Amino acid sequence: MIIDIIVLIVLGTIIGFLGKLVAPGDKDNTPVWLTILCGIGGILLGYFIYDAFGGNGSNGVDWVKWIVAIITAAVLVMIASTVTGRNNSNHSTRV
Repeated sequence: MIIDIIVLIVLGTIIGFLGKLVAPGDKDNTPVWLTILCGIGGILLGYFIYDAFGGNGSNGVDWVKWIVAIITAAVLVMIASTVTGRNNSNHSTRV
C-alpha cells in the first residue's frame, strides 16, 4: 500500500509536468506547482475512485486501476489549465 502511494505520487508529478509541456509558457497561465499538485491529486483521486467502485485489485499489475488514476490526473490538469485561463496579452484591443 505505501509503495503504491509513493508510485502514485511520482506518476502524478510526471503527469503534472507533461500537462505543463502540453501548454507551455505564453499559452498557459497555470503555475508549475499547481499543475504538479493537480497531477498528484488526480492520480490519488483516481486510485481511490477505482477502489470505491469495486476495483478487484488483482494479484499482478492492475492496469485498469492505473488507467483510471492517470485519466483522472489528466482531467484535473486540464481543469486547472481552464480555470486559470489563457494568456490573452497578444490580443489587445485598440481604441
